[in-house]
Amino acid sequence: MTAAKGPAITVLGGGLMGLAMAHQLARRGEAVRVLSRRRSEAAGFVAAGMLAPHAEGLNGDLLALGQASLQLIPSWVAQIEADSGLSCGLRPCGIVVPFATSAERDAYPTAAFGQGLDRRGLEQEIPGIGERWQTGLLFEQDGQIDNRRRLMRALERACVELGVTFQEGSQVLELVCGPTGALSGVRLRSAEGEEHHLTAERAVLACGAWSAQLLPQLPIAPVKGQMLSLQGPRQALGRVIFGPGTYLVPRQDGLLVVGATSEAEAGFSEGLTPAGQRQLQEGLASLLPEASAWPPMERWWGFRPHTPDEAPLLGTSPIPGLWLAAGHHRNGVLLAAITAELVAGAILGDLGTAKQDQLNNFSWRRFERN
Repeated sequence: MTAAKGPAITVLGGGLMGLAMAHQLARRGEAVRVLSRRRSEAAGFVAAGMLAPHAEGLNGDLLALGQASLQLIPSWVAQIEADSGLSCGLRPCGIVVPFATSAERDAYPTAAFGQGLDRRGLEQEIPGIGERWQTGLLFEQDGQIDNRRRLMRALERACVELGVTFQEGSQVLELVCGPTGALSGVRLRSAEGEEHHLTAERAVLACGAWSAQLLPQLPIAPVKGQMLSLQGPRQALGRVIFGPGTYLVPRQDGLLVVGATSEAEAGFSEGLTPAGQRQLQEGLASLLPEASAWPPMERWWGFRPHTPDEAPLLGTSPIPGLWLAAGHHRNGVLLAAITAELVAGAILGDLGTAKQDQLNNFSWRRFERN
């Protein structure tokens, strides 16, 4: 392992974005410590793992960022797998977006990037698809990764192997600034309930939906999502189905992930609700009726870090010495690779002009201008 270049960089948050940042910085020779209150609540353990800039219908700068990350993901995953010795579960399986009419299909923002399907083509790609769906788009370039069971564990192992230190159960209560206004440390509450100060002059804020609790200037709010999984026959579904309001993500072992509700009004209220679970069951029955009879395996929930334009906040922050890797809304798994590359480059001061321009598109200051 390369000798550390200076004082540790502190990563606030042990979810997918925090781990991706820690891994990238450690690979580049930095000493890194990760402060995490409860990693199990991170969105990376909750999301379905779609890699879908086209199937999601993204546009503008966010689409370009998603496409750049999609291209980067195979090499990023290869790094993680080499460092950890574990598989990340990457599957370039393609994603089908079904529509009731050809007019809806042709009006989709990313239709030009997909292959048009009529009802017969739809049935060939998704045997048993519901009768409502008469046409669709196949995005063969999109795919999935098994973040919940594989990627998160592989990233954790890779970080440990590279010397990253973890302080689990540490709740960051406050960012502390020095006389110049630059970051000087954080005030923590340990797992034992003791409060203390930790010196930190370089840090990354990657607290997901909780980020604005530490930096109220950030327009990040939680949007709750409920999900469930079913055990289907192996190879029963080869493609991801991205329907309106519901998506079905098949794993290689036959597990089918069904998501997700979008509950902006729920705040941080935990737990499943009957209405949310009914919504998922109804969406499942519409997309793939036969799957309604498959046995349920798990039900869970999590909180997306939502911003007003549903795009992330990356790069510098209102506090010198603190960088942002937050606010990825529903595209965190897709954007983890490019986020780690861009923000690590910004911290270490070696981004090229093109990548710096890309990073600037997602500055927190864009909301000051609006």
